[in-house]
Amino acid sequence: MFAQKQSPPLRDLADYGGKRTDVVDFGGGIDYGDHQWFQDKPTRPTPPPPQPEYTPAPEVISMNDSFEYALGSAPNVLYARYKQYGQLGVLGWCSEFSELIDGLKDLGFQGNMFTTTRAQALETCSLLLKLPMEIDMQLIVMYLSGQVSRLRYFLDSDTVWEDYPIPRFPVHPPQVSILNT
Repeated sequence: MFAQKQSPPLRDLADYGGKRTDVVDFGGGIDYGDHQWFQDKPTRPTPPPPQPEYTPAPEVISMNDSFEYALGSAPNVLYARYKQYGQLGVLGWCSEFSELIDGLKDLGFQGNMFTTTRAQALETCSLLLKLPMEIDMQLIVMYLSGQVSRLRYFLDSDTVWEDYPIPRFPVHPPQVSILNT
């Protein structure tokens, strides 16, 4: 039928968009002449009442103050333990720091951690890793770094921290062959 690449007749294309061609609406019907358009304003929903300002309980304030004090003194306490007991003092302090982290996590999960407490905790983490301590036991370096990492991940899981110390694993001396002379 369309051997010469002619376009199909328009009557065949009329139902291309799913439109019915057998029904034609000529208008008429309902008269809207007496209707007053846009006279009644739509009703707006009443805004919710303003939320009362959050006032923390006195025990929440004292807990945050206690944590801020403990976090502020943590680098000094760690360095004093290092000076007094050496590397094992750092190991013992890390278990105490773990308990402090658990308390901070409980405070945070209850929704009672202040932003100042959070900021102090993040600053403490940076200060702990900058302390001038010569720790040769890799286990202690990794344990301290793990505790700092655990606290940082709880407080700010989106940031990637690059200031962790690199453990120095012992290098085995080369094998020496003993020659019989």
